[in-house]
Amino acid sequence: MSILEETGARPTLTIRVLNAIERAGNRLPDPVSLFILAIIGVILYSHYLASAGAFAVNPATGETVKAISLLEPAQIRRLFVEAPQIFASFPPLGVVLVIIIGVGLAEWAGLFNAALRGLVKAVPSHLLTFTLVFAGVQSSIASDAGYVVLVPLAAVVFASVGRHPVAGMSAAFAGVAGGFAANLSITTGDALLSGLTQAGAQLIDEDYTVALTANWYFMAAIVPVYALIGTIICDRIVEPRLDAGPAWVRIAPPTDDPHAMRRERLGLRLAGLAFLLVIGLTVFLAFEPGSPLRSDAGGFDPLFRGMVAIMFLVFLACGLAYGIGAGTIRSDREAVELAGKGVGEISGYIVLAFFAAIFVALFSWSNMGVLMAIAGAEALKSAGFESMPVLLLIAVILVAMGTDLLIGSASAKWAILAPVIVPMLMLLGVAPEVTQAAYRVGDSTTNMITPFMSYFPLILVIARKYRPDFGIDSMIALMLPYTVAFFIGSGAFFVAWYLLGLPFGPGVESVYRLG
Repeated sequence: MSILEETGARPTLTIRVLNAIERAGNRLPDPVSLFILAIIGVILYSHYLASAGAFAVNPATGETVKAISLLEPAQIRRLFVEAPQIFASFPPLGVVLVIIIGVGLAEWAGLFNAALRGLVKAVPSHLLTFTLVFAGVQSSIASDAGYVVLVPLAAVVFASVGRHPVAGMSAAFAGVAGGFAANLSITTGDALLSGLTQAGAQLIDEDYTVALTANWYFMAAIVPVYALIGTIICDRIVEPRLDAGPAWVRIAPPTDDPHAMRRERLGLRLAGLAFLLVIGLTVFLAFEPGSPLRSDAGGFDPLFRGMVAIMFLVFLACGLAYGIGAGTIRSDREAVELAGKGVGEISGYIVLAFFAAIFVALFSWSNMGVLMAIAGAEALKSAGFESMPVLLLIAVILVAMGTDLLIGSASAKWAILAPVIVPMLMLLGVAPEVTQAAYRVGDSTTNMITPFMSYFPLILVIARKYRPDFGIDSMIALMLPYTVAFFIGSGAFFVAWYLLGLPFGPGVESVYRLG
């Protein structure tokens, strides 16, 4: 039975539209299957293009690019011989695996759950909504922990102060899902997307690199935008509407174990000390020119390129310190086991990454990405879009929003879109890092209104604890104001940032210069 059928909602226009979307989405294969189909399609289409003698002149290098058939014996042999190396050298894989060891330890030790609870409980009532949305945006540092921990906690916190719990739930959900692309810190999402962006950029410029910090300045700056917009929508639109509706069910809040709370506070204090120690060590190693994290000329490039290792140390140290203080880690064996759980949680991603790596490699070998990018760029030039790249970036945001309604995984969508969109916009003078930022803005905006987001049923169940009549149409109506406001606010912020020529990350300019 589908989610829509379980709710028992009347077949309004909203429901009929969602029914149609659900039926279409249910016909889509698993993302891994999509990549397998894409691999088959690339192989067959490359043979067709090569047989037709397809070619183009790369304006970045002046070289003639010809289509290469992947059915040639040399290409088949290359795939069989290089498959392990293709997978092992897939840009996002190593970064994600390194970071997830530290993140997994910290998450399974309970650090993220305790930090979220402590943050929400420590703020004054007039800042409650803002704090929930802000915490939701920041929760992406712990992958999906915000959905499981913060969203239900927000409902309880709102109810404890006499406010509508569904409003609190919606504020946290908006922050977690709608603000998923933003964060004051570097996250695993940066690792996933930057590697795919780099692979797309190298179709045009084989030496091009996309740093983990490529969107850091922009994504950090947009955090308060999401937090403020979410706060205004919740307090001015969502909560008054809920208060004017049916009364909500009163549920007694869970009792806290004083002994466990004391251990948790000790763990948080030790985690804070560990964080300061790692930051202090990082500052020491980058204090002066010639230091390990500074170049001899005084540049900070080694520091930014070492961000993966720094993040690993931060999460590992904080997770260990919290676990020891809270009593969730009692031996080295337990610590290793918890870190292993973090890696185990992304086993599905590792399978997906293998097929994505093969797809990206074959796409590159066939020269299809370059040919499609050149053709698309020429078409856009002839239509006059070369002088209006901001319109192309808005189009990227809209495409990301549309595909997000049917495919939930941000990395799966970007692995398909990046090999075409990134090089095409590069040929029009748009830097890959900017295209990536536009994609991230659009991808997170519609997360909270699509039934195909994996945590959507969980959020619906939480809402029905307080409003048993709450259905899928109620959920869409609840979250739609956030989606519209986030699209307008984050889209306008992105356009303003781009037009002002502000850097999207350390050393990142908005313009890619051909040649």
